[in-house]
Amino acid sequence: MLYIFIMFRKFLFTIFTYLSIFLFSSFTTSKNHINRIKPGDIAPEIALPNISNHVISLSSLKGNYIVLDFWASWCAACRKENQNLVRVYNKYKDKKLINSKTIIFYSVSLDTDPEIWQKAIKNDKLSWEYHVSSLKKWKCPAADSYGISALPAGFLIGPDGVIITDDIRSSNLESELEKILFK
Repeated sequence: MLYIFIMFRKFLFTIFTYLSIFLFSSFTTSKNHINRIKPGDIAPEIALPNISNHVISLSSLKGNYIVLDFWASWCAACRKENQNLVRVYNKYKDKKLINSKTIIFYSVSLDTDPEIWQKAIKNDKLSWEYHVSSLKKWKCPAADSYGISALPAGFLIGPDGVIITDDIRSSNLESELEKILFK
């Protein structure tokens, strides 16, 4: 009888474990699916404070090509990617694209400490104007609305506010910008 009871407990535990895994994976998949921003989607609005605590909205930059970059000072891959973004920014910052549009970099930090965030901007020579953060790490509303689950992450947004390319990195960012320049 004890043997049957132990086997029944193991059976219930196994069923419960598989059911839990199934329900959890269904929940996380559906959440990521809902929030997954992809090319062709309208870029969700972002309105976060900059270093001076002035709110800068993404929509205020509409009419230009926008490189939307999600990063954090504590993210080693982001800091390495920043070197490449600086190179691309310096190459294209003064170039007029098709229809006299410009390229604007808009960086969203998932930092929590404003001093560390500002120091990283300075140390990495991120000389563009638009740096914003909610200072809430992964609870940043912008990261949630774009479905960001890993850093660095980036998007290229067209003048019409539509996502051109998602998961942009400096390597493919440059080729995307070249396509725009030579359309």
